[in-house]
Amino acid sequence: MRGLIAGAAFVADEGATAEGADGLANFEAKMSGTVLTGIALTGFAVAFLHAAIPTHWLPFVATGRVQGWNHARTLAITALAGTGHVLATAALGLLLTIFGVALSARVGVWFPRVVGGLLMVLGLFFILRQFVSSAHSHTHLIGAAHEHACESRTRTSDRVAIGSLFAILTFSPCESFLPIYVSGIRFGWSGFALLTLVLSVATVAGMLFFTWVTLAGIRNFRLRWLERHENAMMGGVLLAVGVLVMLFEK
Repeated sequence: MRGLIAGAAFVADEGATAEGADGLANFEAKMSGTVLTGIALTGFAVAFLHAAIPTHWLPFVATGRVQGWNHARTLAITALAGTGHVLATAALGLLLTIFGVALSARVGVWFPRVVGGLLMVLGLFFILRQFVSSAHSHTHLIGAAHEHACESRTRTSDRVAIGSLFAILTFSPCESFLPIYVSGIRFGWSGFALLTLVLSVATVAGMLFFTWVTLAGIRNFRLRWLERHENAMMGGVLLAVGVLVMLFEK
């Protein structure tokens, strides 16, 4: 009789242990999904705000007016150049993911801490760069160059104009989104695919929206402040994502 009672107690203990393990696994899966969702939403905000910088839409408005393009053609060319911008950024993200997946297999449980720490360091770097005079001068020169382009009234061939706009963005990938790729390395290729989709939608949608707003003649729509404070904003976002990864990703 005692043996039957002991056996029943042992089976009950095993069942409770299995249920506890399943519950823990479900909790960790939910937390992992929550972290990836947070990273994806953060990535969308970063890409959209980056697209709001005048260098991503002002040249298309200026060139379209000089070339005599209608609004539909200007927006189509903006989307084309935005696609090149996304592909260049995704190519760099692919290299980071390949390296990160290999590193994750070696580092194991320490990988989230490494990634979180790296994101926090990058965040501090962006914030520091906000206050560096050379970075401000570089931004000013870019803005001045595009303002000069707006004043230029020399028409060229459409092929040259479109090629120039495409090259400008393709060869200047979105560096602000690369840390988002780093934070998603833990989720493997599914994470890379999701973040690339987020990058594509947010970047192209942002460029189209701000180009359309300007073409529509909404003169009071001013985003120069965003261009001036982009580094500080991105730095704060990266710091937050770094803390999120270190606290919740195991």
